[in-house]
Amino acid sequence: MSSCCYNLHVFLILFFMMMMINSRGISGTTFTLINRCNHVVWPGTLANAGSNPLDSTGFELQPGESRSFGVPNGWSGRVWGRTGCAFDPTTNQGSCATGDCGSNQLECNGRGATPPATLAEFTIGSGASSSQQDFYDVSLVDGYNLPMMVEANGGSGACGSTGCSTDLNRMCPNELRGGAGQSCRSACEAFNTPEYCCNGDFGSPSTCRPSVYSEMFKSACPKAYSYAYDDATSTFTCTGADYIITFCPSATR
Repeated sequence: MSSCCYNLHVFLILFFMMMMINSRGISGTTFTLINRCNHVVWPGTLANAGSNPLDSTGFELQPGESRSFGVPNGWSGRVWGRTGCAFDPTTNQGSCATGDCGSNQLECNGRGATPPATLAEFTIGSGASSSQQDFYDVSLVDGYNLPMMVEANGGSGACGSTGCSTDLNRMCPNELRGGAGQSCRSACEAFNTPEYCCNGDFGSPSTCRPSVYSEMFKSACPKAYSYAYDDATSTFTCTGADYIITFCPSATR
């Protein structure tokens, strides 16, 4: 083999090896959304600033149905479920009883969930290229409307499951109830005071402490964010995983 051909051969081998090593950086990960509820759920997705929208920002998921889509490396944003939606089959226009994104359409088109709503939050492939670490959590900081769990499939690291499988609507205090009992508001949304919203004089971890309401959420859902500074027990990491997001997960058990 000539030196020219040999060098080309070595280059191609190294090139394909690098492609394999960096494949996670190119293709990202996969989200699989599963509806185990006994009713229709309309998931919504929102990309944070600097991230492109996913293939769909809103769609319908019948009971027992699932849908998977790719998420590029470096993406950050949130996923949630809308309930009680009514959309015109011709125009796809309408609204939802909980988790509505205010777009007046099936697709949320860059709009987030109107509280109260259970949120799954992700940052995919953060940090150095060698680690490609993901960060994820399930948050009740904006209230609750649906049970939701996030599970890592594959990957390396701690890769714990997180979420809230308890139906908080059944135990929601009267002063937090929203939507005729279809959702449970956060104390911040209900009372709009600095001590509950962790702002103003209460805008730091040392001054904003758990309230009786956030402690109720935490007791029912120990792995979910219950208030703004609940990081220590509520943020999870994994490297190189796909993620399964299940609505009403307890229905499978």
